[in-house]
Amino acid sequence: MQCDGISAVQYFSALEKMRDAVAINDAETDETDEIGGIDGNEAADGRAEERTARAIRFVSVVLPCLNEEAAVGETVAEARRGLGLAGLRGEVIVVDNGSTDRSSEVAEAAGARVVREPTRGYGAAHRAGIAAAKGDVVVMADADQTYDLEGLGALVQPLMAGADMVVGSRLQGNVAPGAMPVLHRYVGTPVITRILRLLTGASLSDSQSGYRAFWREQATALDLQAPGMEYASEMLLKAARAGLDIREVPSDYRARVGESKLETLTDGWRHIRMLLVLSPHLTLILPAILSMVIGFGLLAASPFVPGAVGWVPVIAGALLVIMGAQVAFLGALAAERSELSPAWIQQRLAIFRRPSAVDVLLRRFLLLAFAGVLLDAVLVALWGFEVAVPAVPSLVGIAQAAIVIGLGGVASVLAADFARESIWT
Repeated sequence: MQCDGISAVQYFSALEKMRDAVAINDAETDETDEIGGIDGNEAADGRAEERTARAIRFVSVVLPCLNEEAAVGETVAEARRGLGLAGLRGEVIVVDNGSTDRSSEVAEAAGARVVREPTRGYGAAHRAGIAAAKGDVVVMADADQTYDLEGLGALVQPLMAGADMVVGSRLQGNVAPGAMPVLHRYVGTPVITRILRLLTGASLSDSQSGYRAFWREQATALDLQAPGMEYASEMLLKAARAGLDIREVPSDYRARVGESKLETLTDGWRHIRMLLVLSPHLTLILPAILSMVIGFGLLAASPFVPGAVGWVPVIAGALLVIMGAQVAFLGALAAERSELSPAWIQQRLAIFRRPSAVDVLLRRFLLLAFAGVLLDAVLVALWGFEVAVPAVPSLVGIAQAAIVIGLGGVASVLAADFARESIWT
C-alpha cells in the first residue's frame, strides 16, 4: 500500500519514531519536574508539546448510505483493513439513510454497525453517525468506494501531530477519469472553496471533499445543523471561525460504484446560500459600506458636473447612500445574531445588547430624518428668497437620503426581533 508517496512500512516506521519521541519528551519533563521545576518559557513549551502529541484511543469510520448495496460491503471491508494497517482500534458505522435495497444487510455482513437515520440528507446522516460513534476520532467518508480507506492512516496521522481536523484533498491527489464531473472539478468545488477561504482565511484546496478526520468532541461542539450536502461547508466554516487547526493531505479519488445522489445546481446553491447567510459582515455590511462611500463620492462630485447632467450623480449618489445605509443596518442586525461573526464585529455591535438599545436607535433615526426635513426646509426657503447656494444638488440629495434612511431605520428597529424581546426586559 502507498500513502502519499511513501510505503506503508515507511509510514508506520515514521509513526513509531514520533511516538518514541513523545515518550522520551514526557520522561524528560517528569525528570525535570522532580529535579526542581521549570521556568515560565519551558512550562509553555511543555504545554505546547502536550497539546500537539495526542494519542488516538479509538476511531469511528462513519459512512452515510442510501441504496449503496453494490459498493457498501467492499467499502466497509476496505475501512476495516485501513484501521488494521494503521494499527488503530476502531469501528465502521454505516448510517442507513432510508435505503430500499439490501445496503444494511450487506454492511452488517461486512462487519459494520448499522445506524438508521430516517431524515434524508448528507448532513443528517453524518450527524446521526457522529452521535452514535464510540471513537474519540471520527473519519467520515462515502459508502461508494470513491475514497482510499485503506490509506486512512495518512489521514489521521496529522491529528496525532496536533491538528484538529484533516481534509483529504482530491485536487492534490489523483482523480480517476470520470470520478469528478467537469462542472464539479473546475467550477463548483473551486468557487465554493474560494468563498470559504475568503470568509474564513483558511488555506484549503478542496472544501467539498467528503473524506475527513477530526476529534469527535470538537466536532460536536461546533453544533452543526445543515441537513444536506452543505454540511461539508458548514463544518469547515464553523471550524475555521472556532480557530481549529485544519490541515489537508492528498487523497486519491476513484469513480463511484452505483448511481450518484448529487444534484449539481441544487446542492451547489445550498452551499453558497448557507455561506452567504452565515457571514453577513462580509456579504451585507462590507458591500453596504462600499455603496455608501461611492454614493457620497458621487454627491461630492456633482457640483463639478456641468449643466442638467449634474443631477445624475445626485440621484445615483443618493440611491447608493440610501441602499448602503439600509443594507448595513440589516447586516448589523444579522451579524449581531450570528454566532459566526468575528469578535471585533460583535464588539462594535454591542449597542444591540444594551437594555436601552431600542430607545437609542429610534432617537438617532428620528433625529436623522428630522435633520433631512430641516435641511430641505432651509433649501426651499433659500430658493424662495433667491439666495444662491453652492452645491444645491448635493445638499438636496443628502437631505432626501437622510429622510429615507431615518424613517427606514425606525421601521427596521420596530420590526427587529431584539426590539420585541426588549419589551420584557
